[in-house]
Amino acid sequence: MGPCKYFGFFIILSSLLIYSVRSTEFLVGGEDGWTAPESKNDHDMYNEWASRNRFKVDDTVLFKYNKDSVMVVNSEEEYQKCESDHPLFFFNDGQTIFKLDRPGFFYFVSGVTGHCQKGQRMIIKVLEIQIPTPPPTSNNQTNADKQESGAANHAMPPFFIILLAMPILPLLLV
Repeated sequence: MGPCKYFGFFIILSSLLIYSVRSTEFLVGGEDGWTAPESKNDHDMYNEWASRNRFKVDDTVLFKYNKDSVMVVNSEEEYQKCESDHPLFFFNDGQTIFKLDRPGFFYFVSGVTGHCQKGQRMIIKVLEIQIPTPPPTSNNQTNADKQESGAANHAMPPFFIILLAMPILPLLLV
């Protein structure tokens, strides 16, 4: 395999790696999928499932279901009433992927009569992106200390250094 083939391979690999780090796809309800709870004990099963996961912007949720539907409703009020005259989205294709495109709350209910009342509904809270803040500096630092700490704050994580080195790696292997 020549250097050009290595280069293309590493570009594709690094692109996939970056994409996979950015978002996660969650299967709603796990292996059981999106179904109406059969027991009163399972009335809150989807919210319990959602509370065990951490959702961030650009994650997706996958609903798998038979003879059912998924509605994204506008508010907690519509969620509590299990109905919406004008849902944000309505799906009934059996396999729905919904992208969580903003921080905040998303309200999902089944569109099949009676299913939402049995507990086939869910609230997902999408976390805001948090940018780490640099640690506070003391007034007693010298100029040399300030320059040193400034350089440390701009250091690249090892992952990105490796990622930047990947295109050069095939040339070194020849």
